[in-house]
Amino acid sequence: MRKAFLLGAGLGTRLRPMTETLPKPLIPFRNRPLITHVMDRCLQAGITDIAINTHHLPEAWPATFPDRTYRGATLTFFHEPELLETGGGIKNIASWIGEDPVLVYNGDIISDLPLDRLMTTHMAGNNLATLAVRDSGPQLHLTVKGPQVQDIGKGGTHQFTGVYCIDPEILSLIPENRKVSVIPAFRELISRQRLGAYHLKGDPLWLDLGTRSSYLEASFSAAPSDRDPLIHPKAQVADGAHPEDSWVGERAVIEPGAKLSGCLIWPGAHVMADAELTNCVVHTTSPVSGIHRDADL
Repeated sequence: MRKAFLLGAGLGTRLRPMTETLPKPLIPFRNRPLITHVMDRCLQAGITDIAINTHHLPEAWPATFPDRTYRGATLTFFHEPELLETGGGIKNIASWIGEDPVLVYNGDIISDLPLDRLMTTHMAGNNLATLAVRDSGPQLHLTVKGPQVQDIGKGGTHQFTGVYCIDPEILSLIPENRKVSVIPAFRELISRQRLGAYHLKGDPLWLDLGTRSSYLEASFSAAPSDRDPLIHPKAQVADGAHPEDSWVGERAVIEPGAKLSGCLIWPGAHVMADAELTNCVVHTTSPVSGIHRDADL
């Protein structure tokens, strides 16, 4: 399996006003676009070709990836003038899928689930789709028994992670030119006993960055690294500034005397000397001053 389809067309309404300037999968996460963390996981599992559907602010995608590649992987964008939902989005890339199996991954999820094992499990089985599932979570909408999904609906046993594998044959179960979820196709596969389940063992990292609180929580859920330092090398943090436990993005300016605690400072943001910010997300390019707590600025 060498192809992955990343779902990037959502409106990101729960993250407004942050998503008024960027599609949700492109918002900064640990000082680089969120979706690059997803792509890294895909590349580690052997993916070489990535398709992404777009809708909201589509021009931001080629601006972020002007050569249509990421670390050697080829990127293909499929714009949806009208949202097609998950099933319609898959059907819309049928020509790209061709006769190949595909990994499908929601573009706003951060996880360390073993994609290679999910893909191997799918390829070794007789299912047309294999869902990565967890036995805990707030939305237990899948009833799973052994290696098969038996039902979809409330009161189930497992939570769907938004990550799954499909064979191209599933395309025949999705209508042409329709805004439609993939769930009806999954229900048909259940009736044929061909909707598989890959059980995540232990307690793998799985974070849905759909809300402001989950965005902040996920940003501080792991320690910074050499690749993802708290302070971007091209940020301008003045002597006498105090950015404690805060992510400071590329070209951001933090003036002397500014106090930050638990903040996310987006690329190009400007924090004035008199600012005292706690648990804030600074995404505007206008200078920010004054005392703010739990604010989007």
